[in-house]
Amino acid sequence: MPKRLLQKTMKARVFCNNFKSGGGHLYGLESINASNGWAISIVGISIVFSGLVSLSLVISQLYKVLALYEDPSKITAFFKSKKSKKVDEKEGEKIITIVLTRSQKETVKQFALLARTLDDHFSLPRLLHLAQISGIKDPYPSLNILLKMRIVESDENGFFMWKNEVSDRAVR
Repeated sequence: MPKRLLQKTMKARVFCNNFKSGGGHLYGLESINASNGWAISIVGISIVFSGLVSLSLVISQLYKVLALYEDPSKITAFFKSKKSKKVDEKEGEKIITIVLTRSQKETVKQFALLARTLDDHFSLPRLLHLAQISGIKDPYPSLNILLKMRIVESDENGFFMWKNEVSDRAVR
């Protein structure tokens, strides 16, 4: 038998003999090592630590919940303000002024030519398809700019219209 294996078997026999003869009770670090206690203690510590962290987060945010409980009108006011903003945007008819670069102005002109080939009310996927076929550079971001400037505007039925006045102002 190799020397190392012999030493291990001898230690195991001594351990078993000590345990059988009544001296087999392990105490302290020996007991922890023998029963895989280090891994169990690390798992237990991590569970307790994560529980305490989550509890501290809940307690730190509790004042917000209590403020809403004391004054429930804040909840309704929050949702009403979001609805009123949406209504104001539709009623206000804001036109966002964006300073266009030379290449963006050329793209607006190209989109204007494409829009003239379509009906008065057209779908955006059709316009994008024509832009891709025509080889317009970056059609999606360009169309996004057109929508923000209200050059292309919705007609509330799922179709869009081209505003010649606005596009002429933007190209100048």
